[in-house]
Amino acid sequence: MAMKPKATTIRVSVTTRDRIAALAKKAGEPMTAIIDQAIREMERKQRWQHVAEQMEQTRREDPQAWADYLAESELVQGGPPRSTRIAPEWEGLITFPEERDEGDPGRDLAR
Repeated sequence: MAMKPKATTIRVSVTTRDRIAALAKKAGEPMTAIIDQAIREMERKQRWQHVAEQMEQTRREDPQAWADYLAESELVQGGPPRSTRIAPEWEGLITFPEERDEGDPGRDLAR
């Protein structure tokens, strides 16, 4: 038989309690589930912030390791897309101004 986890009480303002209750009602979850979810999200956010800080430190302090990371990342993920401004199925059908040769009018999307 599974035992219920121990519980405790924490003090929060009435406003905070009401906000948690409103979120719980909207989600159809108990208030504790909303609080647990908020804590998991904060932990995830802090973990990724730490990763970003470590990456920035590597980029700054060890350019060779950073270059190796970028090269390996490109091997795994492939090169950057030609353009991130359009959907893949439109790729090659539109020539953007920065991609045109001198004298090539390209396709004018404004018409």
